[in-house]
Parts: sequence; C-alpha cells; structure tokens
Amino acid sequence: MTPPNSATLTLSRPTRTIRIGSRKSQLALVQTEWICQQLQRHFPERVFEVHTLSTQGDKILDVALAKIGDKGLFTKELELAMLHQEIDLAVHSLKDLPTQLPTGLTLAAITERENPADALVLNAQHQGKQIDTLPVGAVIGTSSLRRLAQLRHRFPRYQFKDVRGNVNSRLAKLDAGDYDALILAVAGLQRLGLSDRIDQVLPLDLSLYAVGQGALGIECRADDAEVIDLLQTIEHIPTRDRTLAERAFLRSLEGGCQVPIGVHSQLAGDRLTLKGVVASLQGDRLIKDEVTGAAIAAEALGQQLAQKLRQQGAQAILDEIFTAVQRS
Repeated sequence: MTPPNSATLTLSRPTRTIRIGSRKSQLALVQTEWICQQLQRHFPERVFEVHTLSTQGDKILDVALAKIGDKGLFTKELELAMLHQEIDLAVHSLKDLPTQLPTGLTLAAITERENPADALVLNAQHQGKQIDTLPVGAVIGTSSLRRLAQLRHRFPRYQFKDVRGNVNSRLAKLDAGDYDALILAVAGLQRLGLSDRIDQVLPLDLSLYAVGQGALGIECRADDAEVIDLLQTIEHIPTRDRTLAERAFLRSLEGGCQVPIGVHSQLAGDRLTLKGVVASLQGDRLIKDEVTGAAIAAEALGQQLAQKLRQQGAQAILDEIFTAVQRS
C-alpha cells in the first residue's frame, strides 16, 4: 500500500477555528463582521468566529474620556483575551489603538481607509446650516479634545459640551434637543448606513482628523505566524504607509488618543506628505507644520514632523494639558 504523501496529510488535517475579538458596540460589530467577511472570502475553507467583549471605555459613559485615562481604554480587555489565548485577533478602530502595544502583540494589518474627516451633524431646527452659520451660543457635542481645541480656535462663540455613548445614543441626544450639533467621524456614520445624517464634512482647515481615523487595525499575537499570514491578505499598503506615519508622529509626541493632536496624510506616487497640529485646550494656540518624503520611510517622517512641532512649542502645550487633566 502506498503511503499518503505530505500534501494529502495536510489537506485532511482539521483546520483551526480563528476567533475574532470585538467590542460589543454596533459600530465595532459592523467593522468586525466586515473583517470576518473579507477573511472568509479569501479563505472559504476556514472557520472564523466573532467573540464580543466589553471594554472599560464602553462601561464608563458618565465621565469625559480625557478624565478616565485613555491608554487602552477601548482595547485592553481584547488584548488580555489574546494574551490569554481566548481569542486569536482583535479588530479595532485604528484611532483607538495605542501607539505602544503590549509585549507579545503586534499590529498585523491595516485595512483600506474610509473618509477620515470629521462630520457636522445638526439638530433638525438647524437643517441647511453649516458650522460657521450656527447661532451664537450653539451647543456642540464632542468627546474629543482634538476636535474641541481646533473648533474652539475658530468658533469661540459656540459652547462645547461633552457627549458619550455609541453613535445612535449620541444621535438620540441630539434629536432630543440636548445639543444643536454633534461632531462625529464620517467613517463611522458611513459604516452604520447613516450617511444621510452628515450635514457637512468639515474641511481640513477647520479640523485635522485623529491619527488612524477611518482605518481598521487588526492586532494579534506576535508569534502567531498562521494568523499573521491570513491577515496580510487584507492589508491595504497605501493606508498602512499613511497611518504608520501618523502613529509615529503621535508616538514621538508621547500623546494618547485623548490629546489635541490632529493629522492629515496624503500619498502622491511614492511620496508621502504628513501635516500635523497640536492645540491648546482653549484653542488659543495652534502649532501646525508638515513634512514630505518617501513613503517607504513613513515612520521616520512622522518622527521628523513631531520634532519640528516640538521645536515650535508643542511639547509645552502637551505638558500643560497633561497637568490640567491630572488635576481635574
């Protein structure tokens, strides 16, 4: 009897089920299901399962994000589950993923970016207006210090009020009249099928977006070669180059998700341009600059831009913000 060859043995061996971790929010699940579908399309013979967890950021909804600490606020529980072998990978909104990952984990893939801009969403009484035509004293909801600082700089006549919760709960508060307008991510609204709620996509001269906004980052164990190989099939190289530059910029400034740091990145062939801003909480000081260089050196460009802004006073602003947040 002829023994089976190694290829036959490999094909007959049961394949491992890949467990995908996600937060429980509607947007997180939509994003995770999309990743699951992409992987299933590339590997129809594999089994993928979605497992949900609640993170600290999902549980604490009555305190501003900046006051409860943001290092791993929406990722820590998923990361622990990976390290404890309970799940094999986790899908994150890349803007929520800290630039320093726990030992043993890696950012294995970054998927194609949706529109990274910020959106103005209005209460019905203001339909037809834009952000610069709202009445004096209009109440604008945002949970982001980055948005708050940049918009305060241009619109000191408005009131800015913290808003927490998932997208639908925020929209419910807006529609109930608690706010005149909200600032939300274009990408999140689009993924939830809520594009019709966007009244204005904010131009970049008003609001540079968050590092990684609009992209999904997939994290897994650094020694899991099988999962890393699977994830490489859905990575989008242009988005990776842009967001690695952005994350290097943020990391070099030692800023977390809840600091007034905004970016804009753009590719033209093999050249990458990265713009960045650091703003004071009151919006009275904004430091902006940009760098251009080879996309292959994306992270070095991010570090270069951070150094340029630091030389212009950015670090002093960030130190002041850290002190203020610690005292509040």
